[in-house]
Amino acid sequence: MSLTLSTLPTANRRALWAATFITASIILSFGWACALPLAGFAAVAALTTSRREALLLTGAVWFANQAVGFLFLHYPTDAMTLFWGGALGVIALLSCESAGLLARRFSGFAGGLAAFLAAFVVYESLVLAVTAATGPGVDHFTAPVVTQIFLINLSAFVSLLMLKAAGAAVANRDVTKAFASRPI
Repeated sequence: MSLTLSTLPTANRRALWAATFITASIILSFGWACALPLAGFAAVAALTTSRREALLLTGAVWFANQAVGFLFLHYPTDAMTLFWGGALGVIALLSCESAGLLARRFSGFAGGLAAFLAAFVVYESLVLAVTAATGPGVDHFTAPVVTQIFLINLSAFVSLLMLKAAGAAVANRDVTKAFASRPI
């Protein structure tokens, strides 16, 4: 009997993808902290899982980012930081939902692109709206800054989709043959 990852039960493959997804968010949280590309993660979650799972994954990514921030990066625990942490979680979930709506409406490359753009536009628009309502101003929402955030999200989006594709390719590969030719 040949052993492939595709012979694993579907629940195990979903759990493996969720673990990989969340691990990637933890690693990226150390580098990007509060600039974690939540829109990119939300769009990939919407494209690769069911609606419920996408929302749960997006919430888990947000939670992992917050845990890294408070436990390791020493985020302050003042009211505004806690408010923004919660706001970013809600915004990430709304971004995921918008990505999912377009992913279900369009298929293929167009659906993926629409999902990413929807997630990014919703995310940045809501961050801008909350900033305008609560912050000292929106001066940092300049074209170069938003472009940089867009590129970070796009890079994460593409990288995560490539990771998912690589996992799917490995899932269909007979892993027993890979180890059969190696001496122990």
